Amino acid sequence: MDNNGISDLFAAIFSGTTGLIALVFYVLVAIGLWKVFTKAGYPGILAIIPFVNLIFLVKIAGMSGWLALLYLVPIANVILAIIVAFKLGERFNKGGAFSFFLLFVFPYIGYLILGFGDARYSKA
Repeated sequence: MDNNGISDLFAAIFSGTTGLIALVFYVLVAIGLWKVFTKAGYPGILAIIPFVNLIFLVKIAGMSGWLALLYLVPIANVILAIIVAFKLGERFNKGGAFSFFLLFVFPYIGYLILGFGDARYSKA
């Protein structure tokens, strides 16, 4: 029995499944971000462009879009993600618990709640 052929079969099956699951999560985030962007007054199409969506998410959080470059710096990206999540929660009149939920637990669901829920965007 050829073990290499079996391991190649399992690799093909699970890599395709993993890619499909990743695609589903990306689509969920893009749909949620689309609605968040439109609530904030930006074109929703920006949500599906990978780095551009981070720039406008930082702007929606009330900071300069140039700060999105910090997502490319290894430790600074984690700190920026925390700040953006909490400021985004404030902009949509959500509390710290929701911002924690948005950042760490399930951002896929959190953006859908912000986008399709009754949360209103406030610039102040």
